Amino acid sequence: MARITSRRLSLAVAAGALAALALPAWRAVEEPAVTSPALSGAAEASTVQPSASKLRIGISIPAADHGWTAGVVWWAKQAQALYPEVDFALATATTPQKQISDIENMMVKGIDGLVILATESAPLTPIAKRAHERGIYIVNVDRGFLEPVADVFLEGDNKAFGRKSAQYMVQRLGGKGKIVILEGIPCTVNTDRVEAAKEVFAQHPGIEILGQQPAMWNRQKGLEVMQTFLVKHKQIDAVWAQDDDIALGAHKAIKEAGREKEMWMLGGAGMKEVVKMVMDRHPMFPANITYPPSMIATGIHLCVSNLRDGHRAKVSQFMPRHLMIDVELITPENAKDYYFPDSVY
Repeated sequence: MARITSRRLSLAVAAGALAALALPAWRAVEEPAVTSPALSGAAEASTVQPSASKLRIGISIPAADHGWTAGVVWWAKQAQALYPEVDFALATATTPQKQISDIENMMVKGIDGLVILATESAPLTPIAKRAHERGIYIVNVDRGFLEPVADVFLEGDNKAFGRKSAQYMVQRLGGKGKIVILEGIPCTVNTDRVEAAKEVFAQHPGIEILGQQPAMWNRQKGLEVMQTFLVKHKQIDAVWAQDDDIALGAHKAIKEAGREKEMWMLGGAGMKEVVKMVMDRHPMFPANITYPPSMIATGIHLCVSNLRDGHRAKVSQFMPRHLMIDVELITPENAKDYYFPDSVY
């Protein structure tokens, strides 16, 4: 896994949180079915009745519908294995509606804490707020809510992601070129990345944004959106894809159109296939940006450690509410440090 650095928390806190995650080496994993292990004991729907003897933590994350979320599911399972004394309920969802239902079921059965990586920010905010109001400790990972309802919000620095990738693109283009932007799922992650990138592009009048469309962090959608752009625009110099699944889909569309020599692209998140292409100096993939799916394991560790000793109130006095993981530019010169061929992502 690429190294993780923290910007907005002390080294002591960062080291403590991440040192506990000395997890096994990556290995291939089959995409799991949605699982929601039964929690012992009944509970009323209107109240939370956690077990007096065993800590109960719910984990609600998107299903492994693309490479990055497959990595999230894998790391969540690794983190669970570190704490056999905790009663975990893990549920994966393909839609916000399914995720809301999963969280409601966890609340009915009774949980002390909840780790959430939202499928989408807006629809999940109300249910997270309800859980927090019932006294459930909330750790929000990656895709933030629209209100500050989490006890801890852990995210990658998505503004830096957008800014660093755009700066690289501008530099490589020599400050002049026609580009297209492929967006992700509507959420705070996508908003931060796109707005930060466009701020950089706006500082360079020679950069012309031909168009931008959502590609939902999905390979097939990336292909379809890129096909549309290729039909509409006779000249495209670079593709700002912000995600490796999108980039690979867009790359397929460009190859099928026979326009590989006309443009290059920048994805992101450090998928092993793309990092390998960067390392091998593939002309269409000159660089990448880190964004580790292992952050879900960090979130699970924080939730467990902040609750297990019964000092939630005291820990909250000094635990930062917002933790941010830095992102780094991957180039042919350092790509070997981020390439893990046996990883699931």
